[in-house]
Amino acid sequence: MSATDTIVAVDVVITSPGRNFVTLKITTAEGLVGWGDATLNGRELAVASYLRDHVAPLLVGRDPARIEDTWQYLYRGAYWRRGPVTMTSVGAVDLALWDIKGKATGQPVYQLLGGAVRDRILTYTHASGRDVPRLLDAIDAQRARGFLAVRAQSGVPGLGTVYGVSESGPGPGSGAGPDHARAGQGPAGRGAAPDVEIWDTDAYLRHAPEMLAAARAHVGPELKLLHDVHHRLTPGEAARLGRALEAVNLFWLEDVTPAENQEVLRHVRRHTTVPLAIGEVFNTVWECQTLITEQLIDFVRTCVTHAGGISHLRRIAALAEIWQVRLGPHGPSDISPVAMAASLHVGLSTPNFAIQEYMGYEPVVHEVFRHAWSYEDGYLHPGDEPGLGIEVDEALAARFPYEPAYLPIARRQDGSVSDW
Repeated sequence: MSATDTIVAVDVVITSPGRNFVTLKITTAEGLVGWGDATLNGRELAVASYLRDHVAPLLVGRDPARIEDTWQYLYRGAYWRRGPVTMTSVGAVDLALWDIKGKATGQPVYQLLGGAVRDRILTYTHASGRDVPRLLDAIDAQRARGFLAVRAQSGVPGLGTVYGVSESGPGPGSGAGPDHARAGQGPAGRGAAPDVEIWDTDAYLRHAPEMLAAARAHVGPELKLLHDVHHRLTPGEAARLGRALEAVNLFWLEDVTPAENQEVLRHVRRHTTVPLAIGEVFNTVWECQTLITEQLIDFVRTCVTHAGGISHLRRIAALAEIWQVRLGPHGPSDISPVAMAASLHVGLSTPNFAIQEYMGYEPVVHEVFRHAWSYEDGYLHPGDEPGLGIEVDEALAARFPYEPAYLPIARRQDGSVSDW
């Protein structure tokens, strides 16, 4: 990439090999191609339109090497800013420009971020079952694949379907990681509207401590156990659950309560020492600020693509490092392997990066998104190919058209909507 190279084309690729992905392709005059992930689960077409109609025209003719200036231009230069659609769009551009920078210099992105501070990145995957015995079988299957950290979820007695709980046990795996449809959570439901699940907080609070205590007794002290509440509790209920789980020695308890009002976490923190992880739905450092600077959480979960890309996730990491808060970025199978690659490059080069979520992908997803990153024995590595180490098979991607798909809605027993 020379000093005179410019962006000549910006394209949006929408594909659905098992689930929907939105990918940004930026091409320069010298023929370099950068890839960015723009997937926002259940709102994919909103981001695709934002990119095509409002961002792509602004990028053509710009210098692809000016990554920070482009980030400032798209974020600070716009009157309407922040929010998941905007920040996912900005994040996709940022990832693609870092990919181009790496390819132009012949370096993997982590080298451009200061080089490796660790040899590999600890990862966790999901295990679930309709009941506790099936959950324990699922955990054993993930341990057999080499995982050293597992998120444990189970059905709740008296309830039907529960989000994050697979109806089937773990499958044989894809060879590149866990088979996401069998390892804990399948794709969002296809259809014109979300499915509805019935939720009962009291039943969950009776069940969760017993379920997680059984999991700890089964696996012993070494395996790192995690659990996700999916924002379903009030601050008082969250504090009660945290206190009940202290003896289980969780690696973290995730999303115990909606955190738009960050001050409510003060109540939770006062009543429990269980490590808390929050932030996968956050889009900027501002949503994380109070939680980090008051040390109300132990792990921040912001996703590299939904939080404005590598450039902005590094700002969040820098603030968190000062307050001894660590990163554990969101990484389900509804972010594409492009975002996974970017998160791993950040992880390898960021001192306070703790763990990366990794559910795995269907085999065809690995074919559409060919990647240098790899999984082995409980750890991930981004690889050493230039840029992000990603290439997209556009011809294969075109064989999988978009289909509407949504995550389920939760309603309480009385029919009122529960927090997601």
